[in-house]
Amino acid sequence: MEWGMKNRLSRLFQADGHCFFLPIDHGYFQGPTRCLEQPGETIKPLLAYCDALFVTRGVLRSCVEPLGSKPIILRVSGGTSMAGKDLADEVITTSIEEVIRLNAAAVGVSVFIGSDYEKQTLSNLARLVNECENYGIPVMAVTAVGKEMEKREARYLALCCRIAAELGARVVKTYWCDKDFDKVVKGCPVPVVMAGGPKCETEREVMEFVYDGMQNGAVGINLGRNVWQSPHPVAMAKALHAVIHEKADVKKACGIYDEVKNKL
Repeated sequence: MEWGMKNRLSRLFQADGHCFFLPIDHGYFQGPTRCLEQPGETIKPLLAYCDALFVTRGVLRSCVEPLGSKPIILRVSGGTSMAGKDLADEVITTSIEEVIRLNAAAVGVSVFIGSDYEKQTLSNLARLVNECENYGIPVMAVTAVGKEMEKREARYLALCCRIAAELGARVVKTYWCDKDFDKVVKGCPVPVVMAGGPKCETEREVMEFVYDGMQNGAVGINLGRNVWQSPHPVAMAKALHAVIHEKADVKKACGIYDEVKNKL
């Protein structure tokens, strides 16, 4: 592995090989998402617990302090919205020159396997890998399902992850599933990080699926709404950090959450 690629990946994955990515890119298709109306204010108290931010170039420039910033995973696909017909109809929105100019540690692109735009979004991924590998920039493939959340089952997710890895993604972001998640991870030859999907009903539910995913081979998380839409986001971030980097189990994580919540 070339020095630049290895250096960037080492900024994303900590010494234990694990990661806590904090996505705040939701506005690119959802608009001013609840609790993310002012992204800069939302993330300030959470930065101490995450390892990288997943963000669009617009929010990066306007809302993220460049001095001493966390590593940046730049969202580079888009072109659709919740108001449109199909979230899968994405294109690449950011040039490689912009990625370099913004000093991104990695880029993230969505792929929609099984949709009408499967070939288009996989072509987006392949072209991005071709460009980014020339500059030692890792590509994270996001196995998106648009509005069809029922697709989150192991056979489908394993298919998505393996295809993304085969096309050159250095990291794959996918959903956790409650059955055979280990098979999803084992079938993917690059690191797998867990997405959050819709906000969970309880804090314990979040701890449970993150802990289970880590036990079954995931290297970390890319969670947004289940962190910054929590009634106590700092407590949630600290508890999840403990699961990811301190091998905390669900009971200990919930204890950390309650302890921090009660102090705030």
